[in-house]
Amino acid sequence: QVQLVESGGGLVQAGGSLRLSCAASRNIFRGNAMGWYRQAPGKQRELVATIASGGSTNYADSVKGRFTISRDNGQNTLYLQMNSLKPEDTAVYYCRVTLSSEIIYWGQGTQVTVSS
Repeated sequence: QVQLVESGGGLVQAGGSLRLSCAASRNIFRGNAMGWYRQAPGKQRELVATIASGGSTNYADSVKGRFTISRDNGQNTLYLQMNSLKPEDTAVYYCRVTLSSEIIYWGQGTQVTVSS
């Protein structure tokens, strides 16, 4: 069984920055796609950013230019640098690793709250 543990969430004022981390219990990052998702109260979970095994990235329009996803395969850690945060970024943020169409791992989530 693989465990993904997110950290780095917290309370920040609008315009501030946070850096989220997602650490895996074993080496599953290399060769697999990873991503960050978020879920705000009363809303469905949505994609924030993904990074392919080759390093190509994809972002939701709402975070383009403000968020940066990156990975350190050697440290089995996924990152999300979030700048210019807005109150609408408030949500629980989850990391996800996709090994196959049937094998997907999720972290437990970390709360990000942006005050206006």
